Amino acid sequence: MNTLTNLPPLSQVIAAHGLSARKSLGQNFLLDLNLTAKIARQAGDLTESDVLEIGPGPGGLTRGLLAEGARRVLAIEKDTRCLPALQEVAEAAEGRLRIINGDALEIDPLAHLTPPIRVVANLPYNVGTELLIRWLTPRDWPPFWQSLTLMFQREVAERIVAQPGGKAYGRLALLAQWRATPRIVMHLPPGAFIPPPKVSSAVVHLTALPEPRYPADPKILERVVARAFNQRRKMLRAALKGMVPDIEDRLRAAGIQPTDRAETVSLQAFCALARLMPGGAEAERG
Repeated sequence: MNTLTNLPPLSQVIAAHGLSARKSLGQNFLLDLNLTAKIARQAGDLTESDVLEIGPGPGGLTRGLLAEGARRVLAIEKDTRCLPALQEVAEAAEGRLRIINGDALEIDPLAHLTPPIRVVANLPYNVGTELLIRWLTPRDWPPFWQSLTLMFQREVAERIVAQPGGKAYGRLALLAQWRATPRIVMHLPPGAFIPPPKVSSAVVHLTALPEPRYPADPKILERVVARAFNQRRKMLRAALKGMVPDIEDRLRAAGIQPTDRAETVSLQAFCALARLMPGGAEAERG
């Protein structure tokens, strides 16, 4: 019986199962098991956690998660070609790996996981941002996950951790930083992948906060931020015109100059403005 340590190299696995990466699935395989182990370690101590992995492909990161002692791994893979390779890992994992064939956007993983839960994934490029937004905007908070350790295109990673004042700062930064603490923990060049993507990649680790960093109603905050950044070159008094008649007075009350532009306004100030909008005071009381 195989163990994790004597499974064949990933290059052999890919050749044996004919696993050429498919652009339509956003696939770029990471074959260096030293790198996949390093990514797994960025998620912290896994020995008392269940781990959700999206898009495991041939199972490189999956091996790393299991080797780092994950209590149980749930791997959701859309590509049926990868299932035999993943099954070989499952047999070596002695009951700690469960594989589900399906679309991560359509599967509720909670039926198969026991808290505490960490999410660790080399996300397919074509669904990575959508999955992150879903995980950051559940109906109830705290979320089902303790932390997210996710690989993105470097540009997306920089948008997640961006601070006010730059072009990368926008809705994604505010969404991530309102309810979590994100940081970039690794950079990977295109040559680390098969096939090499046209862009560099980065791993972002997000730790969930027990409650949002500043009080605000999620829907009101999202509307304000969306309006502000949809017209980010405009002054806020123009970008937010039409939300309420006295928007300039509310901006000043939140500590924001009406002539400011969205990319210069802090998360704290956006939350203050959201509380001053109709219905927003409920967030402060609740």
